Amino acid sequence: MGTPEPSQACAAPWPPYRTATGLARSCHPGPVVAVTATTGALGVSAGLDAFRCTLLVAAVLTGQLSVGWCNDAFDARRDAAAGRSGKPVADGSVGRRAVWTAAFTAALLCVPLSLACGPAAGAVHLTAVAAAWAYDLGVKATVLSWLPYVIGFGSLPAVAALTLPGSPWPAWWVVAAGALLGLGAHLGDVLPDIDDDLRAGVNGLPQRLGATATALLLPLPLVAASAFLSLAPPGPPGIWGTTTLAAAAPTALAGLLLTRHHRKAPLAAAAAVAAADVALLLVRGVAPV
Repeated sequence: MGTPEPSQACAAPWPPYRTATGLARSCHPGPVVAVTATTGALGVSAGLDAFRCTLLVAAVLTGQLSVGWCNDAFDARRDAAAGRSGKPVADGSVGRRAVWTAAFTAALLCVPLSLACGPAAGAVHLTAVAAAWAYDLGVKATVLSWLPYVIGFGSLPAVAALTLPGSPWPAWWVVAAGALLGLGAHLGDVLPDIDDDLRAGVNGLPQRLGATATALLLPLPLVAASAFLSLAPPGPPGIWGTTTLAAAAPTALAGLLLTRHHRKAPLAAAAAVAAADVALLLVRGVAPV
């Protein structure tokens, strides 16, 4: 028997609770919560008042939801063919049409919420959301697959700073560190699925490099982000910066050396370095200028 078309699920009525559960699972809840919470924390560290911080969180949340739903709806047939677990549209847990509807609804809500943060903040955030949609709809299969991640992660501290009264821009090194974290996130996100992606014809930058080269490249932008966050701000790096910078490279190297014994060691090490970078970013703040 062939793999059933995910769109066939739209033909039958869906109980509301089942649709709600399927939508919650198909929005990529982990990244949605992580990115939204991090942006909210950046807003707090920037000194946003409660109202502006709430607007910022709502704008980022709706944008992330729209991107997650777009990804699952667009990739439903490919996910089903690859037999990927945890994909509600592909396994028939929720209708594809319902997920597309949710994606466009969230995207429409994102527009006024983003602009309510201020014209500059809104323009930057909507550019990032548009880049993420472009990734979902085809850029991920090109050599520029890394670019939407760089734009998206680099924009987060900028949006937090621009939501402040007067719309000040963040320091350059904050945006650079965010962009480097985005590149690392792309490499780490794609690494486990490279073989399946190649069979499905998805040929982004990590797929072109191959699993070994991608694993070797993965720590570099994360360690570089550590260096920017530790050394670029004026004044001494402090205990947090010194500790992060001192631990970043050895941790990444340990992950690579343990690969032959633990296949997921590079990912685990990269996740540890990325978590330390995000914590340091929150300590540094968005540094508006």
